[in-house]
Amino acid sequence: MTAAQSLNLVPFVSVHHMMQIILETGVERFLGELSAYIEEDFRRWEAFDKTPRVASHSREGVIELMPTSDGRHYGFKYVNGHPKNTREGRQTVTAFGVLADVSNGYPLLISEMTLLTALRTAATSALAARYLAPEGADCMALVGNGAQAEFQALAFRETLGIRKLRLYDIDPGATRKCLRNLAGLGFEMTACSSAEEAVEGAHIITTATADKQFATILTDNMVGAGTHINAVGGDCPGKTELHRDILLRADIFVEYPPQTRIEGEIQQLAPDHPVEELWRVITGQAAGRRDRQQVTLFDSVGFATEDFSALRYVRDRIRETGHFIELDLLADPDEPRDLFGMLLRFPGSSLLAEKERGLAS
Repeated sequence: MTAAQSLNLVPFVSVHHMMQIILETGVERFLGELSAYIEEDFRRWEAFDKTPRVASHSREGVIELMPTSDGRHYGFKYVNGHPKNTREGRQTVTAFGVLADVSNGYPLLISEMTLLTALRTAATSALAARYLAPEGADCMALVGNGAQAEFQALAFRETLGIRKLRLYDIDPGATRKCLRNLAGLGFEMTACSSAEEAVEGAHIITTATADKQFATILTDNMVGAGTHINAVGGDCPGKTELHRDILLRADIFVEYPPQTRIEGEIQQLAPDHPVEELWRVITGQAAGRRDRQQVTLFDSVGFATEDFSALRYVRDRIRETGHFIELDLLADPDEPRDLFGMLLRFPGSSLLAEKERGLAS
């Protein structure tokens, strides 16, 4: 990208480019740097436009738009969530995003965000855990070993030093996949036969299941004093993972309450049930973990500012790596008011030929 870049061209990061960026950067370094960008934007939370995501729900899943702006840049993500997709050989979640210049409305970046969403979700989880997990935590239970699991494991190692993983999924094949993918990367891993077995001895419990329904992945008796719960899977109305009793004894931390009360675990609670906003903890305006006995819950549903941070990070990375192409996306006539003239002047334009015939007659 250069100052002389034509106005019609917009940088585009494809899936292939994103994989090049991730691998060239290193997955854990990418997660750590991305977490820093997310934290930076949480620290200026009040600068952002904030709204619950715009969702179109169906029996099969959900399609959402997630917009935000800090007054200088505008970003949005298109994302779906269709749990049945895996049965058809498709991803449960796919996404792409746009970052634009508020001063003129022109896009600055278009990017794939299927991989990027997995990374930013894990980076946000680990960021929250830095403020909420018990000191010295080194063991995490991963309940739900699908597409998010490996990213969570690597993010928690990069940020908190987690090296022991206890894995469980209702589908043993998912656990085998996770074990295979993380083999040789320095983790001590145990495959468990139940969620109850997985949480034994874990300081942190991450739930990341995909079923689009009210579910009880964890019950109150499974959560010991001092545990931090990273609840990732509940992310739309009618979809939860935790028994209500856990919520009633935990200190609950959320991204944006108006959205989380619709989509998160706390949809099970009264609309005025007290929760704390993560940005207030990060900025020192509210307490995170206070003692070793406290049960903390990060009710993570994902929020637009995190995607904004991720797009900012990728835009900065492609300046260094060059892994992108330029799309001829925006009409850029010689005279801004003469859009029709572009059609007339296009080589071989049938309109121009018709016009010339009309003038000749």
